[in-house]
Amino acid sequence: MKHAQIRVMTAWSVTVFSLTASFPLAAQENASPSVPEWSKHVVWYQIFPERFRNGDPSNDPTPEDLSGSWPHVVPKGWQVSSWTGDWYELQPWERDDGKGFYVHVQNRRYGGDLQGVLDKLDYLQQLGVTALYFNPLFESPSLHKYDATMYHHIDNNFGPDPVGDRAVWAMEQPGDPSTWQWTSADRLFLRLVQEAHKRNMKIILDGVFNHVGMTFWAFEDVKKHQQQSAYADWFIIKRWDDPSTPENEFEYQGWYGVRELPELREDENGIVTGPREHIRAIVKRWMDPNGDGNPEDGIDGWRLDVAEMVNRTFWREFRRWVRAVNPEAYLTGEVWWEDWNNEKMFNAAPWLQGDVFDAVMNYRWARECFRFFAADRTRISAPEFLRRLESLLRDYPADVNLVLQNLYDSHDTDRLASHIVNTDALYDKHVDANGNRKYNVRKPTERERAAQKLMALFQMVFVGAPMIYYGTEAGMWGGDDPDCRKPMLWPDMRFDDEKSHPFNLERPADVNRFDEELFTWYSRLIKLRTSHPVLRTGAFEPIPLHHAPDILAFARTDGKERYVAVLNRGWTQQRITVPVTDGGNRTLTDVLTGQAHAVKSGSVTLTLEPQSGVVLR
Repeated sequence: MKHAQIRVMTAWSVTVFSLTASFPLAAQENASPSVPEWSKHVVWYQIFPERFRNGDPSNDPTPEDLSGSWPHVVPKGWQVSSWTGDWYELQPWERDDGKGFYVHVQNRRYGGDLQGVLDKLDYLQQLGVTALYFNPLFESPSLHKYDATMYHHIDNNFGPDPVGDRAVWAMEQPGDPSTWQWTSADRLFLRLVQEAHKRNMKIILDGVFNHVGMTFWAFEDVKKHQQQSAYADWFIIKRWDDPSTPENEFEYQGWYGVRELPELREDENGIVTGPREHIRAIVKRWMDPNGDGNPEDGIDGWRLDVAEMVNRTFWREFRRWVRAVNPEAYLTGEVWWEDWNNEKMFNAAPWLQGDVFDAVMNYRWARECFRFFAADRTRISAPEFLRRLESLLRDYPADVNLVLQNLYDSHDTDRLASHIVNTDALYDKHVDANGNRKYNVRKPTERERAAQKLMALFQMVFVGAPMIYYGTEAGMWGGDDPDCRKPMLWPDMRFDDEKSHPFNLERPADVNRFDEELFTWYSRLIKLRTSHPVLRTGAFEPIPLHHAPDILAFARTDGKERYVAVLNRGWTQQRITVPVTDGGNRTLTDVLTGQAHAVKSGSVTLTLEPQSGVVLR
């Protein structure tokens, strides 16, 4: 413990001051829409269910459960993969056909389930997170679950009785909500909601309502009955099958051309009536499971997948459905696909005016952070970073800025640690069989971990709700999807060293262990944020520093308290004088170490080690 405390003082640089004073609020005075009050105060944690924890091996997937997912062939000898194995090492059943890692990894299953999440709620509480975002939980044949078979049931491999759940499905008419029942997986999820709420944790689910899977019950009916299907107008059918020919001419539109993801049809108002009403029933089912008008037993909101690809008119109606059930429900959209590479155009403002979503996953913020903290050839200076931060904040209403999900990594990007290793890689950079063989898959060095710790501190003291991707706090690394979806590192497991490479290139053998020191750092930072309201709801004030391109300084203030953060992202020692008051002398105390720092004539002079710092009050 003593050694860890010394490292906190010398391994990363952020200074935060808490001063009682009266300061004008930052220029964020545009009128704000109504956002859930609780969403201003949470720290998010994103869980990719199949890879978080296998709490019940008896429900592990079987070859039958993979049917309908790409690559549509289950190799001979397939079995559930070892949770603690070397990620890139081919399993025995993956070696025979020469297709390589990036084909076979889509067939891998590790057995993560809801019991695993229940078993680790204490871990999440110890970390300090207060809101959970689950990637899709609904029944689906894939590992990622973005290709739903049905929305009204939790995946049977996430619950305790997969066979019994299939029997329940068979007794229902999926198009008629009055016939829906609760499976064992459904009931376990509702128990998880209850247990999370007991710990004052919120839960939101991934709503994938732009497209479904090839095995979706209504799409299966269309394939079988063609034009005569009652659900024929739910999808975008380009060509019907001609039964008089031996060929199957059936053709339809998939998301981005992906056949495994049939798109739901839209008109000028968004998703058409049939699937629209079905989705409305889904909203009610998971937000008010008892149907008694009390939403306390239901989920607390939704994350909406590829939201900008659905007409906003639909989402406005969706919002009304959601808020009718729970006026404090939270809606966040995945809004980053359109014009992502055109920085002048990419802006989520139309979605954040109070009639559609409360927030978005803040990938714009992440991209700018990487440019300041992690880039080399493409890095930006502190003044430029401040300018860009101010620009981001001006784009959205003040309350919206407080609830944006500020994330560095997710299931769709390379992990934070690996992005730091690959300094100038584009954000959302792919490592796949098509090609970026120069991407470095190794473990980060201590120096690179210091940069991660610095970025984590900034995440916790900046405007917006921090979101941690599962395992980032545990030391996990990995490239873009699928390499960001490794099994979670746990301290009670012993993992094989990572020494294999997806393209059989040479690499060092990396010890793969739960990082206790990193976990402790994240939990301390979360406690810092949750203990000081001004870090959650205070306004943002930039503090320009001359001739200091590596030093970032800004304040958070609520009119009563004023916190000043000073960060050294450089790799050399810096001595800097920072204005912290409008006059006078006082002593500021480091809230992490207890060290005192003197303020003279309204300024404090700090010596900041490379990637080092203190937190003062």
